[in-house]
Amino acid sequence: MRNKEIAEIFYQIADLLEIKGELEFKVRAYRRAAQRIETLEEDIEELCRKGKLRSIPGIGESIASKIKELIETGRLEYLEKLKREVPEDLIRLMDIPGVGPKKALILYKKLGITTVEQLRDACKKGRLRHLEGFGELTERNILRGIEMLERSKDRFLINVAYENGYRLVEYLKKNKDVLSISIAGSLRRMKETIGDIDILVSSLNPDSIMEDFVRYPDVKIVLAKGSKKSSVILRDGIQVDVRVVKPESFGAALQYFTGSKEHNIQIRNIAMKMGLKINEYGVFRKDTEEYIAGRTEEEVYKAIGLDYIEPELRENRGEIELAQRGKLPEIVKYKEVKGDFHIHSTWSDGTASIEEIARRSQEMGYEFVGIADHSASLKVAHGLSEEDLLKKIQEIRKLQERFDVRIFAGTECDIKPDGSLDYSDKILKELDFAYAAIHTKFKMDRKEMTERIIRAMENEYINILAHPTARMIGKREPIDIDLEKIFEVARETNTFMEINAFPDRLDLNDVHAKMAKEMGVKMAIGTDSHALDHMRFLRFGTAMARRGWLEKKDILNTYDLREIEKAFGR
Repeated sequence: MRNKEIAEIFYQIADLLEIKGELEFKVRAYRRAAQRIETLEEDIEELCRKGKLRSIPGIGESIASKIKELIETGRLEYLEKLKREVPEDLIRLMDIPGVGPKKALILYKKLGITTVEQLRDACKKGRLRHLEGFGELTERNILRGIEMLERSKDRFLINVAYENGYRLVEYLKKNKDVLSISIAGSLRRMKETIGDIDILVSSLNPDSIMEDFVRYPDVKIVLAKGSKKSSVILRDGIQVDVRVVKPESFGAALQYFTGSKEHNIQIRNIAMKMGLKINEYGVFRKDTEEYIAGRTEEEVYKAIGLDYIEPELRENRGEIELAQRGKLPEIVKYKEVKGDFHIHSTWSDGTASIEEIARRSQEMGYEFVGIADHSASLKVAHGLSEEDLLKKIQEIRKLQERFDVRIFAGTECDIKPDGSLDYSDKILKELDFAYAAIHTKFKMDRKEMTERIIRAMENEYINILAHPTARMIGKREPIDIDLEKIFEVARETNTFMEINAFPDRLDLNDVHAKMAKEMGVKMAIGTDSHALDHMRFLRFGTAMARRGWLEKKDILNTYDLREIEKAFGR
């Protein structure tokens, strides 16, 4: 069983225990275990074989034995027992944002609601507002949650698709008949959610590729198998399509199947005006069918007078017009990002010590790392008191002597409802940098929320606004704010906007990042890591920056240490 499958089982156990009213520490233990397993870099089956399950933070003897039972038998008696004790329909209701275990149980007991459709109907008829702990606002929020769930149905977060896709590519590369291979589709464009995975292969022996593909160990269902295209469903539930083309068509097919649809329509229109036609087989003269180009994407674009356009830019947002004039932005390269500003340690709700974070940062080749633990009022995340924050700063200063990577002492300081900050200026001044962040009161109206954030940004010790819209993809809508006004103030106060790289945030998104850039605002990328394995998410924040047309000069993470310190103004 894959990491994600086992993690989902433990999330389900936690929900079932909460419905049953079990002690909070027990529920929390299963959720923590699920989070650790979900973000592991190593294959959990391999750790099990080596007897190293207990080496995973938060995995004790009891949970380790359950993981072993799942891997060895494919089932878990403890989960089956819980399912017999709790109505199965309640589990489905909890997929709706805003409906947790307690609300689901009340809905079931008081109104007999067991399906999403029943819940939608009850909300529209106002049947929930009279229940204890509910109300008219709750009804509206649940209806929005149902809409959000339906929009995100059959779509996967970028990290799930990315890890599945590139694992499969590495598997197929072992086949000697593979001449070229690449991810295509929306995954290659690094969109925030992915419907399915497209993989393109060039080969003179397509049957060999397809045989290996359908025998891939993670394949759950083979939907179709042909010599040019085959489709499967993986154990994660995501569909993968593999296409095999001849070498002379690989570049044209890669361009075609990478998309986007709108980008490709414009490309074809340009070709037609030049007396050419472009399809997945190549670039041809329209009148004679003479083959012009197609082995590489570069020659496809060149054939119609365009500079090469990076996959992340191919959304028909003006990139084609700039490519015609040789004016495309030189978007930031993945290797130009030198470190990560947003990591949580064991001082708040992280699972790694600052020393472990510093060591991993050095292993990853970082020049710097920012430790940004939560502030005092966020009790659920074990926010630090001012006294503990000073102790953390002292620990960082001592550790710095042993590491080459620069360790910045920071905080993710909560913005209170009135816009004041969780820490005093006297304490903020002691830090190397400070994030400000919204973690509470998400439903304030546009004017109040905008003013709340602006007041925090105007504090001279705040350097970065964390996850500016506070959205959680598929779980929570963005807060209602005037982003244009926020960006104006950010430019005036030299406040960096964060591109939060955590896969279910990616906030700012690509559209807002491009808007911020156009308004002269600089950005900082942070993973919001709560475990060492999360640090690899930096790639997804960088991808969002690339999709937002950001260049090296637009991103704090690409600066030299001296420039970063100057930007922080401490």
